[in-house]
Amino acid sequence: MTEEPVGDPRAPTLPAMRPFFIVWTGQAFSLLGSQLVQFAIVWWLTATSGSATVLARATMVALLPQILIAPFAGTLVDRWSRRTILIVADGLVALATLLLAALYGAGAVQVWHVYALLFVRATGAAFHWPAMQASTTLMVPNAQLARVAGLNQTLLGLAGIVIPPLGSLAVATLPMQGILAIDVVTALIAIVPLFFVAIPQPPRSEGAGRSATVLADLRQGLRYLLAWRGLLLLTIMAVGINLLGRAAGSLGPILVMRDLGGSAAQLGVFLSASGIGSVLGGVALGVWGGSRHRAFVALLALAVDGVAIAAVGLSPAGAFPLLVALVLASGLTETIAIGLLGAVGQSIVPPEIQGRVFALHASLANLAAPVGLAVAGPVADARGAQFWWLLTGVAILAISVTALLTPAVVRIEERPRPALT
Repeated sequence: MTEEPVGDPRAPTLPAMRPFFIVWTGQAFSLLGSQLVQFAIVWWLTATSGSATVLARATMVALLPQILIAPFAGTLVDRWSRRTILIVADGLVALATLLLAALYGAGAVQVWHVYALLFVRATGAAFHWPAMQASTTLMVPNAQLARVAGLNQTLLGLAGIVIPPLGSLAVATLPMQGILAIDVVTALIAIVPLFFVAIPQPPRSEGAGRSATVLADLRQGLRYLLAWRGLLLLTIMAVGINLLGRAAGSLGPILVMRDLGGSAAQLGVFLSASGIGSVLGGVALGVWGGSRHRAFVALLALAVDGVAIAAVGLSPAGAFPLLVALVLASGLTETIAIGLLGAVGQSIVPPEIQGRVFALHASLANLAAPVGLAVAGPVADARGAQFWWLLTGVAILAISVTALLTPAVVRIEERPRPALT
């Protein structure tokens, strides 16, 4: 393999990363505020309706924009100013949150109002995520992309650990409009730096063209994805893993409390272990920075993740410490795999089409999640949640080993890119 993964020659040098960290810090505050509000909204819907159907509808409302709108949002990211998109996405979400806070304050809120907010928030995220990912490529040196991915994964892991107790405290001490106000403040913290920090725009190459329509640009991104066998196989991998993995995570409480006879306290430890594993994986990736064989290490970590998940599905009822250790190991290795594969994508996809390619990849992966959730419930009721975890682990192991044996995937950073047409 080459000594250094293929990167974009326009990527900045390490001393130029200060603007990125200014922007990233603001976005980190916004993420924590959004997670806090998400917790409070789920609590309110549960306490108000007591209906699993209401929660399922809320999940679908939040997921649909990530499936249907994301590809078009990613295409617009490649056409428009990425800084403007970040500002508008954060601003619209803050405005919608402020409106809902006013409805709570007036005592006029209804469940459909909450659905509307969830839809707006998810639509904002559909624009925000590809814009931030594509901007990172031109603000961070190629050699540091894995470290930044580790930093992002650490933040997500920390949010998974601290938001539930903070959310519980907020729900117990603040009215809903007060909790929503926190999200508005953190959104403003994210927006303000964007007015003072330049977000690089990639020059549009001749191959990328200036298509007359958004649909033409979207078709170009799809052709590019289909033409690159390694990238297409990684997308298919993500679809398969999302199909099973999202559902396995949702069945965690059933696995611990029904299948293994655990207590509520043990469930809390089980859920926290995954978050702690994510933090450890993010920290390890941030300190280590990955290797020049990023795809190989990512797939190896994914294989270990599959083994750990399958072992959870085989764990006996009396071996709770083993169960916690396996979940922690899964969180750690999954975080390393996600971080490294994300860095690979940022390294190999041309910056001028990253918005649409990343969004298409995410949209296809997210499309599998509702299918898996619909199938997992009846299967878990008939065979147990442990069976679904075992099935998920074996599938992830098989997918990762197959990818390790496929040169187009494991050596994707060395392979020539398809031409932009």
